[in-house]
Amino acid sequence: MQAGQELKKFTFAVIAWTAAMMLFVALRYSLAQGGTDWDATVADVATIVLYLGTILGCLHWLSNLIAATSPLRRMNYLTIVVFKGVFLLVGALGLVKITIWINTWTPAPELDRHYNELTQSLLDSSSTQVLLAYFVWVRLCLAFFEQMVLLVGSRNLLNMGLGNYHRPRQEERVFLFIDMVGSTAHAEVLGDFQFSRLVQDCFDLLSGCVTRQHGEIYRYIGDAAMISWDLNPSRNLEHSLDLYHEFVQLISWHKDYFEEQYGFVPRFKGAVHGGRVMTAVVGVNKQEISYFSDVINTLARLQDQCGPLKKNLLISGQIRHRLGDNPNYQLEAIGPMRLKGKQHEVEVYAVTAPSTAVAPGSFDPRF
Repeated sequence: MQAGQELKKFTFAVIAWTAAMMLFVALRYSLAQGGTDWDATVADVATIVLYLGTILGCLHWLSNLIAATSPLRRMNYLTIVVFKGVFLLVGALGLVKITIWINTWTPAPELDRHYNELTQSLLDSSSTQVLLAYFVWVRLCLAFFEQMVLLVGSRNLLNMGLGNYHRPRQEERVFLFIDMVGSTAHAEVLGDFQFSRLVQDCFDLLSGCVTRQHGEIYRYIGDAAMISWDLNPSRNLEHSLDLYHEFVQLISWHKDYFEEQYGFVPRFKGAVHGGRVMTAVVGVNKQEISYFSDVINTLARLQDQCGPLKKNLLISGQIRHRLGDNPNYQLEAIGPMRLKGKQHEVEVYAVTAPSTAVAPGSFDPRF
């Protein structure tokens, strides 16, 4: 699954840089005054565009991968952007050197004459500065776009861009709400700085689980997080349960790290509930997509019962009925409960960990 996600990022980088180079080449040679001293065919232009787009896409993807799996990920955003830009510039300069070097020992000069002339004209001294400046501009634009995706999610970014949520619209969503057990006591012992690092480490692991289980981070609330899925595909109900158990198991696998850094292994409780919600963009100076429904309130009250019931994961009766019979989970009927602030009782079920293991490759090498 992790390899699949990286493949998507790699594909996006190559396509984005290929499109950027296609635009540059089109503008560069369509605006050239007096034409050029060589005749370039469509195949010639396509070759150089694909060549540059693939190489620059590889550099782009590699810089993102290094930044995400190294201590750079904990540095400020400006430092990360500068690193990615310098990495791309160094790679681009290396590309210029390699391209010119290759064109000096081509075994078939006559056959490759057009490609040599096209490449040299693109990379000659009068154009190199413009080309490198264009690289920087494209890299900054892509970095901004990628940061927007990280902040609001790809689906939400698309819907906000299309204006789908400027008027409230009804959706059916399922939510997983997880919260650290004993967080107040942990914060007092560790102090604010160390506790904040603990939350960062935990949610770094959670982000990988969310990606693998096709969820969306709705909101971080201190040491708690809320993840959502579309309720219609029944598989998403399983994803919500799989995510919780995968997250708990990942923390267990990294227990040596947590014990060394913080002196204990954090535990999380969770609850799953879903139904109809109203989705809308709220705010003026700072906007976000919010969900409005009694579903959110019920979810929070349901999660509060994990402590008194001494259960790690609770689900509502509505989710239990939609889930059906699933051999991967052991469901224990708690019975109807009057949750705080609710007029009607809610059926509550406890879920124990499935016997299946977490998917291979889930172990996070950053820890």
